[in-house]
Amino acid sequence: MYPIKRNRRLRTNAAIRAMVRETTLSTDDLMAPLFVVEGDKIKEEISSMPDYFRFSLDLLQEEVKELWELGIKSVLLFVKVPDELKDNLGTEALNPDGLMQRAIKLVKSTIPEMQVFTDVALDPYSSYGHDGIVENGDILNDESVEVLAKMALSHAAAGADFVAPSDMMDGRILKMRELMEKEGFKNTGIMSYSAKYASAFYGPFRDALDSAPGFGDKKTYQMDPANRTEALRETHMDIEEGADIVMVKPGLCYLDIVRDIKNNFEIPIAVYQVSGEYAMIKAAAQKGWLDHDAVMMEQALAIKRAGADIIATYFAKDLAKILKP
Repeated sequence: MYPIKRNRRLRTNAAIRAMVRETTLSTDDLMAPLFVVEGDKIKEEISSMPDYFRFSLDLLQEEVKELWELGIKSVLLFVKVPDELKDNLGTEALNPDGLMQRAIKLVKSTIPEMQVFTDVALDPYSSYGHDGIVENGDILNDESVEVLAKMALSHAAAGADFVAPSDMMDGRILKMRELMEKEGFKNTGIMSYSAKYASAFYGPFRDALDSAPGFGDKKTYQMDPANRTEALRETHMDIEEGADIVMVKPGLCYLDIVRDIKNNFEIPIAVYQVSGEYAMIKAAAQKGWLDHDAVMMEQALAIKRAGADIIATYFAKDLAKILKP
């Protein structure tokens, strides 16, 4: 009844708003993606991702220390592979002394407690820029899965805590799980990109790694943005095959998918707030059209409210600086 129920009583001041707040963020929720390049003393800004950088291994070490001091406990590693090392089979991905393998070892030796997640996909290593082996213009599934499983094993052997297959090939989670179990890496986890959409928001990321497809697009393996129930099928299959964490990518346009998965499965959910989402906020803030920190925080809260347990975001450091006590 009107005179009795006044919802605004619980919004009267900051203290009561904090007490009844339904969704909270902490640095424990954050995962920082990191881009790694060959060389020394390299910290180069990505032109389409203002204030975000590629690091050579020596400077990566300092970045990891700073992240840990800010309370960020997990990183997601990506590598920019020199063109001369790329081929159709992703051969360099299996090099035990490759850039990814060295990056894993460096992070774990710098901060042993840091949880290291690694990107498992062939596009950074592919001369075609696709996530699988190409034959006559087609992306081969089963042949690609064989290489991806060996790639995951290589990361596990280097010390990765979790491998994160982002390729969207059918059956790759089971193949990775079986191979890692067989080779004694039963405690290495899998964070599967279970619902990864063929999104227009990935452009800056492909600039960062020089991994844009050389022909066509990725719509034969990444999901159609129009589809919703398909994400549940993909997620269910990945869980059945042995995934420990499932991911939805991108973030903001797919929060209905996050909530669907939360409502249907009892498994940790990661959400990737992708490069295009990051770049839009940065660009609008530089124009003075948006309050950078307020919009950044609102979007992160929306992702968490939808059901995310982990947020992989290029805003991780910015958020941590606000959230850290």
